[in-house]
This record gives sequence, C-alpha cells and structure tokens, in this order.
Amino acid sequence: MSLDRLKAIVTCEHATPCIPAAYRKLFITRRSHLASHLGWDIGALDLARAVSRALASPLMRSEVSRLLVDLNRSVGHPALFSGTVRPLGEEQKIRILNRYYFPYRTRVETAIRNLIRAGHRVLHLSVHSFTPILDGKIRRTDIGLLYDPGRTCEMEFCALWREGLRRSNPGWSVHFNRPYRGFTDGLTSALRKRWRENEYLGIELEVNQNLFTGKNRGSGRRIRESVIGAIPWRDRESARP
Repeated sequence: MSLDRLKAIVTCEHATPCIPAAYRKLFITRRSHLASHLGWDIGALDLARAVSRALASPLMRSEVSRLLVDLNRSVGHPALFSGTVRPLGEEQKIRILNRYYFPYRTRVETAIRNLIRAGHRVLHLSVHSFTPILDGKIRRTDIGLLYDPGRTCEMEFCALWREGLRRSNPGWSVHFNRPYRGFTDGLTSALRKRWRENEYLGIELEVNQNLFTGKNRGSGRRIRESVIGAIPWRDRESARP
C-alpha cells in the first residue's frame, strides 16, 4: 500500500490507573483492581510514547482509570462505566462524561480532522495491552493487530506490520484481530463512521502484558524497539524509544 500523505496520531485510552480526588472514596476497596489490568493497560503508555516519538506524531492519552470511565467505549455501551460507578446518579455520570470522556474524544477527533483538512491521510494507532490470562484461559497471542477487514488499506498495513514483527521476533505469536476484534465497539470503530478509508486508517495495537511483566520484566525497551522497527513507515524518525 502507498504511504504517501500518511500522517500518524497515537492514542492510549487506558494509560493510567489514576482516580481523581473527588471519586477516590468509591475505590477505597478497589485498590487492587486499579493496580491490575482491570484499572489500566500495563506497559501501554510507555510504548505509546515511544511510538509517538519515533513517528514524530502527537500523542493523546487518558488521565483517568478505565474503572471511572472507559474512553474506548461508546456512550450507552454496558462497559462504559465500571460496576463501581454505574450505581451513581445520572447527573454524576454525566458530570464524569463531560469532564473526562467528551474532551478526550473531541481532542482526538479534532487532531484527525485538522490533518485531513490539510490534505493528509491519517494513520491512527491506538495502543493497548491485555492480560495474559482471562477467566482462567491463557491467551496465546503476543501481539495483536486489530483492524476492520472491510477496509483494504487497514488490512494491508497490518499485513506489512505483522511481516516485520515476525521477521524480527520469530518466537512471537502475532495475530490479526486477537484477542479482540478490531471492528467491534471502540474508538477506532467510531471514527471509521466519520471518515472514509482514503482519509482514515484506525489500527489498535494490543500487546500481551506478559511481555512486560514476570520473567520479562525490564524488557520493555526491547519490545518497544521491535514494535516500532516493524511499523511500515516511510519517514520514521531516528529517535530512539
């Protein structure tokens, strides 16, 4: 696929386990949840920052835990609010949306719109990580590249990326649309409804948290270098992760 006119933006919807002071009492008994994969995507922010630097692209990141409000879910989705927040009154939930959710979504959309209006095609890389064991089942994917199979350019971009990842790390299991499907509810899916394929490519990068923790602890830099080095990008900066 052609990389001409392609400009990247990087986002990280689950960057932090932070809870604003006004809501901390709700989570007094949920501190272990906040520190776990339930509260944030471990390792994702460092990777997103490195990708942003390497591609000389803007980075937009969450400022609050997904357990307060999930920025990667649409309004009305059952997982938008966690079980801790759902019992709050509608006025309080609207206040959370207006303070944290809508401003984030607006920043991302504005950045994309400005690039498109300037004549560019946007590559949106949404960076995430996932727990290696869910509901007692081991997930065999190391790197997941999530996209919409109905968008040829997204599929071609991910095919090139997977080829580079497999070449540099033959032991990694690199899969398309695993452990999640890239065309179900999420930020990239919502943005595809706003812009055509010749304007917008939305790719979610999912990294197994096992690569950042346990026996692999301290290998984050190598992982960042491998992921970035495999990105099919015409004008990659020489900045080191």
